[in-house]
Amino acid sequence: MTLSVEILVVYYSRHGATAELARQMCRGIETVAGASACLRSVPPVSAENERPVTLVPEAGAPWATADDLRRCDGLLIGSPTRFGNMAAPLKYFLDGTSALWAAGALAGKPAGAFTGSSSLHGGQESTLLSMMIPLLHHGMLIVGVPYSEAALSTTRSGGTPYGASHLTPHGTAVQLRDEEKLIAQAHGARVAEVALAIKSHRATHARKGP
Repeated sequence: MTLSVEILVVYYSRHGATAELARQMCRGIETVAGASACLRSVPPVSAENERPVTLVPEAGAPWATADDLRRCDGLLIGSPTRFGNMAAPLKYFLDGTSALWAAGALAGKPAGAFTGSSSLHGGQESTLLSMMIPLLHHGMLIVGVPYSEAALSTTRSGGTPYGASHLTPHGTAVQLRDEEKLIAQAHGARVAEVALAIKSHRATHARKGP
């Protein structure tokens, strides 16, 4: 039996760097046989009423939905840092997933987080850790980047064991460095591999019966 998994990559990006990191995650996912990537974004929110500013994105990936989360076999979420935490639009999206939490819809699925900042010590690791908290509440299995990924030891910009990241210094154009791309691709591939392993284990257990 040929198994397949779909990994959902959900991001918020203001200037395009996190969106590019998300695309690199998708590339990594799709290097794994049997894995496909589903790329989604979240809309900005209004400070006045906390409602999405627009109903349809003008460009880029479609908005993520609860059905996307329910259907996926694994999840990667991404956001730029905001004072060492995720940006409000991604937090707003996650805050709306309580029905999925109550149903245990994401429990047992692998997940990871990715981020970026405009300064080298701009809160990347605290942002990644804080993004993991709602995933843990959903019962998801956190997947990071091991140091067996060589680029993690050579990068001089983004990339952490907690998850892929990027550095775009103030006043520079958005351009991911080679190590940042490699780490993002490795992270995406690892989540896909874990999702396939979990699905294979469950299929084997189901065939054997109780």
